[in-house]
Amino acid sequence: MRTGTRPILLMLVLVLGCNGSRDQLLADLQSPRPEVRALAVKKLAGQGNPDDLVLFTRAAKDLAAIVRAEAAVALGESQDPRVVDLLGELLEDSDEEVQGRAAMALSKVKNDKAKAYLTLQYGRRGRATRQVIVQALKNANVPGAMAEVVAAEAKGQWDRNLLTLTEGALPERVGAAEELGKSGRPEAVNRLLPLVRDSQVILAAAAVRGLGDAGDKRAVGAIALLLDESFPELRESAIIALMKLQDPAAAPRLQAVAVEKSAVSPMAIDAILSFPRTPEADTALCAVALDGAPAEALAAGRAMRSRGGCPMDPIGERLSRPATAASGLQAVLGLGPAALPLLPKVAPWLNQNDAVLRLLAVEAVTAVGDASVVPQLQKLYEQEVKGLEALRTDWVAQKLPENYSSAFDPSAPSSPHVPGAAPDERAARHASLFERVKALNAQRARDSGRPVVKPRVPTELFDDVEAERLVPLATLLRALGSLRAPGALELLKGYSQDSSIPLRTAALVGLTHLGPEGVAVARDGLLEPERDLQKALAQALAEAGDAGPAALMEMLPKMGGEKLLVLDALTRGSGVPASASAVLQTVVKEGGPEAALAAGLLGRIQAKDAVPTLIKALDETNSVARRDVLLALGTLGDSQAADAVSRDLFHDLPEIRAAAATALKRMGATNQSESLDALKSDYFRTVRDAAGAALAKGGTAAEGAR
Repeated sequence: MRTGTRPILLMLVLVLGCNGSRDQLLADLQSPRPEVRALAVKKLAGQGNPDDLVLFTRAAKDLAAIVRAEAAVALGESQDPRVVDLLGELLEDSDEEVQGRAAMALSKVKNDKAKAYLTLQYGRRGRATRQVIVQALKNANVPGAMAEVVAAEAKGQWDRNLLTLTEGALPERVGAAEELGKSGRPEAVNRLLPLVRDSQVILAAAAVRGLGDAGDKRAVGAIALLLDESFPELRESAIIALMKLQDPAAAPRLQAVAVEKSAVSPMAIDAILSFPRTPEADTALCAVALDGAPAEALAAGRAMRSRGGCPMDPIGERLSRPATAASGLQAVLGLGPAALPLLPKVAPWLNQNDAVLRLLAVEAVTAVGDASVVPQLQKLYEQEVKGLEALRTDWVAQKLPENYSSAFDPSAPSSPHVPGAAPDERAARHASLFERVKALNAQRARDSGRPVVKPRVPTELFDDVEAERLVPLATLLRALGSLRAPGALELLKGYSQDSSIPLRTAALVGLTHLGPEGVAVARDGLLEPERDLQKALAQALAEAGDAGPAALMEMLPKMGGEKLLVLDALTRGSGVPASASAVLQTVVKEGGPEAALAAGLLGRIQAKDAVPTLIKALDETNSVARRDVLLALGTLGDSQAADAVSRDLFHDLPEIRAAAATALKRMGATNQSESLDALKSDYFRTVRDAAGAALAKGGTAAEGAR
C-alpha cells in the first residue's frame, strides 16, 4: 500500500510545484521592472501552454521594448495564424530589436499573409531590419528571398511615383518626376521628355533633373535647348542634367553660357570640366579662358594646363592691343607655365600706367613662374611701398601697449556688478555660469592639445589705408614669394605679422613657396581667427611640395572646427604624406563631415592600417561619412572588410547600397553574389549599375548595367 501511494505523492508534489512557479510568473507579468516582465514572458513561452496566447498578446502592447521583443518571440513560437496581424504591427515598432524579433517570428508561421507582411515592410525599414527580413524569408523556404523583396520594393516605388506624377498636386508631381528619373527606366525617360516644355516651370525643371539622373543620352538634345530659356531655375536644372549625362556634344552650348558672365556661368564651366577630354571640350575651355569672367577663365585655364595648353596666337593677338589686353592676361594667368612662350608679350604690361592691367600682368607672370621678371617686380614693390608710405606712417609715435588693462581684457572674467548699483543675484548667477562654460572650454582645448587662439591685439588706433588700396602690394608680395626673389624670406617674415589682413595673408601664402623654412613660419597662420586667411593658407600649403602637406597634418590635431578647411585643401592638393594615417584615423573616429574627407584621404594613401578604424566607423548608423568610408574600404581592397561592407547592401539609402556594391567590386569579394544579383532589380539606376559592375569580372558600372 505504501509502495503504491509513493508515485502518486511525487506527482502531486510536482504539479503543485509547477503551479507555484506558474503563479509566480503570472505575478511577474505585473512587475514594475521591464526586465522581470520580459523574463516572465520568455519562461511562459517555454512552457508551451496554448492558453498563454492572450498573455503574450497583452505583452506585445507593453511600453517597454524588451517586453515587446520577448512577446514577439513567444507569439511566433505559437505558430498560430491568428497572431500574424499582431506580429505585422510589431514589425512596424519604433525599436529595431522588436522589428527583428517580429520578422523572425513571422517566418515561423509560414503562410502567405506572413510573407506579405515581410515583403511589404522590407521597403519601409532600416538596414538591420531589412537584413533580418531577408533571413526570415529564407527560413520560411522562400526561393530567391532578397531578389523577391527588392523587386517588390522597386515595383511599389514605381507605381507610387507614376500615380503621383499623373494625379498628384504640383509639389507632389515635382518630387515624383525626380524620383522617376532616378529609376533610369526607358519608360521614365519617355514620360519625362514631354514635361521639359511644361507651362509649370518648377515641374519642367524637375523633369529635366530627373532626365539627368536617368542617364539616357537621348535627352541631351532636348535639355541643351533649354539653355536658351530665360528662367534661371530651368537653366540651372539643364546644366546639372548635362553634367550628369556626360555628353561632350553639349560643350558648345555650355560654352556660350559660360562666357555670358551670368549667375549660371560658374555651373556651366563646372559642367564642361566634368566632361571626358575631347576636342570639343578643349575648344570650349580655351574659349572660356579668353572670354569668360575672371573666376571661370581661371578655372578653364588651369584645367588646360594638364591638357597641353591653348593655341598661343589668339592670346598673343589679344595681348598686342590695350583694348583686349585684359582678356589675354587672364588667359595667361589661367594657363600658367603652359603660357611661357607669351612671357615677352606679358612683361611689357608690368610698366603700364593702367593699375588694373598692371595688377593682372603681375598675377600673370607669377602664374607663368619665370624668375626673369623678378627685377621688374622688385621695382614695382618699391614704388608701391613708397606710394603707401605716407598713408601707413604712424601718426602716434608712441608704441601702443600690447597688453589689455584689467577692465578691457576680453579674456578676463567679467564682473556683472556695476559700482553704485544694487547687486543683482540673477545677473551674478548668469555671469558665473558663463565663466564656468568658458573655463570648461579652455580646459577641453588644453586636454586635446589645441592652443587657445586669443584675439589679436590691435597695433594701430586707426588705419588710414583701406583694404582695397593694399591689394596691389599684397599681389606683389605673393609674387615675390612665388618666384623666390632674393631676400623674399626676410621680407615676407616681416609682413607675416602685419596688422592688415590682406598683407598678412599674402605674406603667409608667399612664404609657402620658400621651402621648409618658409613653410615653418607660415603654418602658424592656420591658427589665426580669420577664416579667409586660413582657407587661402591651407590651399597654398597643400600645393607646397612635401613640406606643405606635412605641415598641414602636423597642425590638424591643434585645430577645432577649421579641420574641414585643412582636409578640403588636402583633398584638392596633389599629395598627402603616408605618415598621416594616424592623424586621419583620429578624425574618422571623431565623426562629423570631417570624417568623410579623412576617409577619402586614407584610401588615397593606401593606409592599410586604417582598415579596422574604418570598419569600426560603419557601426555608427547615422554617420554622414558612411558612403565615403565604404568607398575608402573598397580602395584599400582588404577582404577582411567584406562582411562589414556587405551589410550595407541592405541599407535603405540607395547611395549607400551603390557605394557598398562598388566597394565590394574594388576589393574583389566574391561571396556576395546572391545579394548583388538581387540588387540588379533595384529601383535606382545607380544601384543596379554598381551591382552589375560588381558581378561583371573586370567591368565598369556601365558595362555591368548592360
